[in-house]
Formats: sequence, C-alpha cells, structure tokens
Amino acid sequence: MTTGWDAAVEAQIRSAQERGEFDNLPGAGKPIPGRDMPYDEGWWIRSFMEREQIPSDLLLPTPLQLRRRIEQLPAELRDLPTEDAVRSYVAALNTEVVAWLRTPTGPRVVVRPVNVDDAVRRWRADRERAAPAVTAAEAPRAASARPRRRWRWWRR
Repeated sequence: MTTGWDAAVEAQIRSAQERGEFDNLPGAGKPIPGRDMPYDEGWWIRSFMEREQIPSDLLLPTPLQLRRRIEQLPAELRDLPTEDAVRSYVAALNTEVVAWLRTPTGPRVVVRPVNVDDAVRRWRADRERAAPAVTAAEAPRAASARPRRRWRWWRR
C-alpha cells in the first residue's frame, strides 16, 4: 500500500516523464561513477577537491605545509622582481614558521626559519643564470637604443 505522500510523488514523477523532462539528461545511460569501488568514508571530500581543483596540500598539517613551502621556495622566489620583494617574502614565511614554533600543533616535525641572506644569494644566482649575457657586439646597440630627444616642431 502506498500512502498519500508516496502517491503524490509518484504522480509527479509520472507526469514529468510524460512531458519528457527526464529525456536527454547529462549522464543518462552512463554507469554511476564509483559504483564498483569499495565504500570510502571520505568520498565526498575527494570528489569535491577534484571538482573544484583544490590542491591536496591544504589537507596536510601545518608543519608539513611549512616544510613543503620551504622546499618550493627557490621556485617561488625566481619570479620576484627585486631583492626587497625576495626579502619580504622570506620574512613573511619566517614569521609563519616562528608562529608555529611558539605554539606547535600537529605532528612533531622539524621546521626551521629560512636564512634570508642565503635565499637572496640563491635568487641572485638563479637570475644571473637565466639572464642572457650581453656581448661586446651588442653593447653599442644597447647604448644606441636610448630614446632620442624630440625637437620642438616650431622654430624660433
């Protein structure tokens, strides 16, 4: 036996089918994803992270996130334009490391602040390696590439 509620729902579904509202739905005739997989309690968070393209690094505890950021520091510093920007970026990272060291949470992982001078030295070396060397033949062209002084269009 069906109750009044079930009968009303079934009637709505039947009328929607007759109107063709269930035709050409995206996924019609396709198997349900993950149906053959064993049950996983965290399926919803994994699917959310895949759908929204959220990096899995955000799930790591704070000390491991800091260690990962320290490991990736040379690649992040490479694109910074000035030495002051490099120093401020490393200082901000060191501030986060010191804040974690004052009140450590999560697993006990060794995390040390980054030496600013070493980071600047590495940044300079990377920039020198990436910059093309100016040869003696190119030097006069570079000097003549200055903008010329524009003369006024009227004469006195």
